[in-house]
Amino acid sequence: MDHAADTFNELRPRLQKIAYRMLGSVAEAEDVVQDAWLRWHGAAQQNIDNTEAWLVAVTTRLSIDQLRAAKRQRDHYPGIWLPEPQMSESPATPEEISERADDISMAYLMLLERLTPEARAAFLLHDVFDADYAQIAEALGKTQAACRQLVSRARTQLRTKQSRFTVPRETYHHLLRAFAQVLEQGDFAGINALLAEDAVLMGDGGGKVTSFPKPMVGGRRIAQLFLAAALRHKTALRMELVMLNQQWALLRFIQGQLESALMFDISGEHIQRIYVQRNPDKLARIAAASAGR
Repeated sequence: MDHAADTFNELRPRLQKIAYRMLGSVAEAEDVVQDAWLRWHGAAQQNIDNTEAWLVAVTTRLSIDQLRAAKRQRDHYPGIWLPEPQMSESPATPEEISERADDISMAYLMLLERLTPEARAAFLLHDVFDADYAQIAEALGKTQAACRQLVSRARTQLRTKQSRFTVPRETYHHLLRAFAQVLEQGDFAGINALLAEDAVLMGDGGGKVTSFPKPMVGGRRIAQLFLAAALRHKTALRMELVMLNQQWALLRFIQGQLESALMFDISGEHIQRIYVQRNPDKLARIAAASAGR
């Protein structure tokens, strides 16, 4: 029993990463990994040749099933659905932040939502987790040729829709620090200057707090929205620069309570897209982590 638990716990971080990238939800990913543990605990472990491959396959299948159910629920989600962000430590080097942020950024997770559950699984296993096609075929119950097709089509679909904004780490950090400052000051000109003219804001309130049902388009409109919040809350508003999903992000506190998490796409020296997570359920872990620091 102890050996089985040790083996599983050693692989748990990898399984959690797979499930989170599949589902975009920390809570759902944890449930999937827990279910994988129960199946591992009940399996005839002496008959399993490759423990990691077996657990990855089980986690992947469970994630696919969960994602199918989640997609049906998200069809009726009030307003815009955004993935649940994760608080993360700052990587040691600029190279590390680039490598680790690519497949977990909010923009990337939103992009993955375009794929079918099986295509998402095949693509992530191959291109992110370096699984070979034999392992993917076993996990999905398909031929290797079919899995190759899934990965190829997913790459094409993502390449067609993908909009990546790559800026130096220092630029990203400096711009968000400046943005946090003008937000706290209620400096309309400063806010507007940092936003692209065609900037887009997407907010997720989960039907529990107010949010926009559709993306807000236009840097000036978005600046006016932030100005209104600054005027309403004045000194009760505080911004904090943190790492979410391995990228710099902002937490907005009002009267000491976490009100939202803001994640960004940056193009050149302007903010192109803002993802505002306001759903209290999706902020709970970040609020707890922030309070414990």
